Amino acid sequence: MNNEIFLRFLLAAVWGGLVGIEREYRSKSAGFRTMIMISIGSCFFTIISSMLGGNNPDRIAANIVTGIGFLGAGVIFRGENKINGITTAATIWTVSAVGMGIGGGYYFAAACASMFILTILVLLPYIEAEIDRHHKSVEYTLIFRNAAYSAELFELSLSRYGLKYKPSKKEKDGELCILSWIVQGDTKKHWLLINEIIDDERVNKFTY
Repeated sequence: MNNEIFLRFLLAAVWGGLVGIEREYRSKSAGFRTMIMISIGSCFFTIISSMLGGNNPDRIAANIVTGIGFLGAGVIFRGENKINGITTAATIWTVSAVGMGIGGGYYFAAACASMFILTILVLLPYIEAEIDRHHKSVEYTLIFRNAAYSAELFELSLSRYGLKYKPSKKEKDGELCILSWIVQGDTKKHWLLINEIIDDERVNKFTY
């Protein structure tokens, strides 16, 4: 029995560590040591639950999901234009499931889940980058004097480069207009637009 328990902890450390290495390589908040601790902790709670649970052996293990939910929420934060940390939070959740599977003795299922997790984390970013390259979403903000420039001129440039757009904010400060658009399209077309606007002396300030 003791050898079996040691094997479960060892497998939990190995699979959690492999996922943690990938997260550490990408400088994520939950890295190598964190993923090992999550996997081993989930494994241990599952083992203890089966030992102490009596007629209800899953009563301790069932609370792992709740506890991991709080841990995952701690790595999610809001950036300027998007929510960050969701993938890391999801990874924490799935690694805990791997640890639970190992703790319950389901080694093959845990190994398969770990391989899928690693495949998703390692390969899918390249696919996402390719999608983003052709369908990049950027928020542009222009500040200009109403008499010198106009929203229509900027939208004409957007249409000329084949970029899709949607106005997101409109403000006026004396003679100055502050306008924002959410723009989607190919990365190369974004850069062509950016270079054009930067060189346009009629635009007082331009951010993206």
